Order: sequence, then C-alpha cells, then structure tokens
Amino acid sequence: MSAPRFHCPANLALGAIVELPEVAAHHAARVLRMKAGDAVTLFNGDGHNYGGEIIRLSKSEVVVKIDSRVWVERESPLTITLAQAISSGDRMDYTLQKAVELGINAIQPIAAERSVVKLSGDRADKRREHWQNVVISACEQCGRASVPEVAPILSLTDWLGKNQNFGLKLMLSPEADHTLHTLTKPEDSMCLLIGCEGGLSPQEQVAAASCGFVSTRLGPRVLRTETAAVAALSAIQTLWGDFLR
Repeated sequence: MSAPRFHCPANLALGAIVELPEVAAHHAARVLRMKAGDAVTLFNGDGHNYGGEIIRLSKSEVVVKIDSRVWVERESPLTITLAQAISSGDRMDYTLQKAVELGINAIQPIAAERSVVKLSGDRADKRREHWQNVVISACEQCGRASVPEVAPILSLTDWLGKNQNFGLKLMLSPEADHTLHTLTKPEDSMCLLIGCEGGLSPQEQVAAASCGFVSTRLGPRVLRTETAAVAALSAIQTLWGDFLR
C-alpha cells in the first residue's frame, strides 16, 4: 500500500524535519490514525514527492523527517488555463477538482454577468482560499506534485483587458461552427473559457471574440457548466494531450 500523501507548503529537502499543517496533521492523526514510524509522502508544489517518516505525533502536531526526493512525471504536455465563470453551490468545487485531475495548469475565476453567486471583499478572498484548498486536495488524490494556482476573481471585462498571450483561446458555445477537430493544436499555451449556469451573455461573447477567443462546440447537446469543463478538457487531452499515450 502506498504511503498517505499530504500537501506541506514548507521548504522540503532531504534530512529536513517539518511539521504538517493543521488540516494535514488532523487527517493523519485523527482520521488515518497514523503512528510514529509510519511512512508518508509530502509535496509542496515544486514538482517533487518527498518521502518521509513520522517521528513525532500528538493530538496537536505531526512531525516528519524527509528521507527521499523524487521528481514526479504526471504533468500534461499541454499548458492550459481554465477561465471558469463562477457557478453556484458545489458546481464550482466539482469543476475545479476535475479540472485539476485532467491536467489544468492555472484557474481564473470569472465574475460573469449571469453568475448567481456575487463575491467581493472578504467573501471573495475566503472563497478563493476555499477553491485553492479544493485544488490542493485534488492534487493529493491524483498524484500531481505541481499545484495549479487559483487567481483572484475578476470580471470578464477586467480579465480580457490584461495581456493574455495564449497560443489558442477557446470559448465553449453549443451554437458554434468550430469543433476541436477543425482547430490546430497550439504550439504553446491555451485557454479555455466557460460560462456559468446561464452561459456567457451576448455582450461577453462579443468581447471575448474580439480578444481572439474562438467559439467552439462539443457536439449537438447543451452541457451544464460543471460538465462543460470536464468534457472539453477530456476531449483536448485525448486529441492533443496525454490520454492516449
């Protein structure tokens, strides 16, 4: 059985002695009921897995000594940013979790005109922190050692106003003429823009198209927002990525 794997945002190195963060320590001590001497795997987002052994454990802390370091080959050959309009309930969590499993590199939450959830100030900061923890948990589960960043929430207009140097920009629309098969594989990075429950407004679609986003459909059916990202990323990884390797 493989050793339990935890995210530990510390300076990990061979011989280092580190304390697990609160959430990881609670999971190790209270949920998994691990003991001193048990093996664990840690990662901090630098692309490596760090093997170690628990040397001290109590109700309030779990301390690990690092004894190995291995580069992890689990990143997709594609560099993909997901620009996802904020959806309500658990839909956003599901989308981000599955996007990480499917190899996304960065996530930009978009406050779209039709987004039901409106976030600003402290609420926006707390939700972003929650989403980043969802991403970290997904990395723990799927074995990735690089952690995609969840960027601060922006309106689509503000985000489009930034210099977005992507090799290919896709905007999902069930009414589009283009499909993935009609497009050319990007030489470098790509961006996938997906609307919320009601889709992007006509004005937002026009604004995105004026910034180079190509309207693209995935078959004849209308997909829910939480299905769209999963379906698109799966198709992209199959067509251009590493699903068939």
